[in-house]
Amino acid sequence: METVGYSKTPLSKKLGIKEKMKLLTVNEPRPYKEFFFEFPDAVIINPKLENQSLDLIHIFIKTRTELAAIVNRIKPLLKKEGVLWVSWPKGSSTIKTELKREPIRDYILKTGLVDTKVCAVDSDWSGLKFVYRKENR
Repeated sequence: METVGYSKTPLSKKLGIKEKMKLLTVNEPRPYKEFFFEFPDAVIINPKLENQSLDLIHIFIKTRTELAAIVNRIKPLLKKEGVLWVSWPKGSSTIKTELKREPIRDYILKTGLVDTKVCAVDSDWSGLKFVYRKENR
């Protein structure tokens, strides 16, 4: 489950998940740890959000409406050095979606984040990594 296709890199490493991170997941299609064979110790998943500054946020979306609603709600919680992963169903997935990578990228670039990486999360989901521009960190 964790290694997809040609990649032998563990998903936690691809996503940059490290020990003691504060990580928020939104709309995950199954319990988040089920995506991984191994998961770093002491990662806090879905902490109470009051006054939180999160290291990593991973959202799963199937529509543009979800993209806008979720990103607008969670972006203020992301640390300036943090990472936002946006996942959507692959074209080869049986999960129906209207989304492709470019509209996701175009929308998020308008929020002040920039994309730095794309990866396969599993056989159904792709992921695009976003961070704040260096001058805004």
